[in-house]
Amino acid sequence: MKKGCITCLLLICAGFLMSIDQSSKKEFNYPEHLSEFGFFTGPIKDQIPAADVVPYALNSPLFSDYAYKLRFIRLPKGTQVAYRSDEVLNFPVGTSIVKTFYYKNDEQQEKKGRRIIETRVLIHEAKGWVALPYIWNEAQTEATLEVAGGTQMVAWKDKEGQKKSLEYFIPNMNQCKGCHEKNGIMTPIGPSARQLNGEFNYGNQVQENQLAHWKNRGMIESLPEAKDIPKMPNYSDISVGLADRAKAYLDVNCAHCHNPKGPAQSSGLFLHWNNTDPTSLGIMKSPVAAGRGSGNFAHDIVPGKPEISILHYRMASTDPGVMMPELGRRLAHKEGIDLIEKWIKSM
Repeated sequence: MKKGCITCLLLICAGFLMSIDQSSKKEFNYPEHLSEFGFFTGPIKDQIPAADVVPYALNSPLFSDYAYKLRFIRLPKGTQVAYRSDEVLNFPVGTSIVKTFYYKNDEQQEKKGRRIIETRVLIHEAKGWVALPYIWNEAQTEATLEVAGGTQMVAWKDKEGQKKSLEYFIPNMNQCKGCHEKNGIMTPIGPSARQLNGEFNYGNQVQENQLAHWKNRGMIESLPEAKDIPKMPNYSDISVGLADRAKAYLDVNCAHCHNPKGPAQSSGLFLHWNNTDPTSLGIMKSPVAAGRGSGNFAHDIVPGKPEISILHYRMASTDPGVMMPELGRRLAHKEGIDLIEKWIKSM
């Protein structure tokens, strides 16, 4: 094919994809710009929540290529969240869950500011949850709905002063389902009782347990006594036992797929926090499918030997055909890999 013909074909394809993107926005009838939701007061880059929006954090956050995250929730007026002990809380129709991803320009110097990359909005509609990706402009004045996702180059200095760069990947609406599906139904991942059962600084010297704060605001119903609410530790907290830290890490980074109701249920590898069965947890378990993804190793976890454990191998890989998780990262999480390595060695 001649060069001119190839160029024409590429332009036609680009135009076709753009028309799909624009028609999708019209079809869905969602706000084109993040500011239209009214989640924030003042310049939206400051991420100051409006009066009806509540910030929150997770005890053990998902690793996303070293991005930092800000999380918020808005409930419809007069509604409450229904408590669940093991699963994600039951949010009423009309709930919006907001997550903003950003990088500090210099992790050693906070005053150098940050760059916000994307904000994902989960909306609970009568027909189920829908995920909307909003990508921020260079001026940091607005984020625009991009149903097709995208990529952005990011550069920063890490805590050791080393320069880092990354082509940051923003998933499209369908890819969001890859992690957020349970029994084929779209659902939130993070805001469970065990993840929210921790302290949060609400500003003005107000620090409070998040679930207690929600109760005091009338946001949650039937909250048990504090002693009866499960609590997941922060996997980075070295004062916590190694096994508990490792299970917390696997729960938040892997178990949204690797659970009996998740997209990876056929693997038989279940990494949810309260799984006590050694075999389904991966110990001396043979993989359902061998091949390149297994590294030609025989078992998911070999006690005492992370170097021949498939779980460790796939966590450490950045090969798209090998690495786990498949979505949400392009870099290897050194701290997480070290944690799982120590855990396997301790068995």
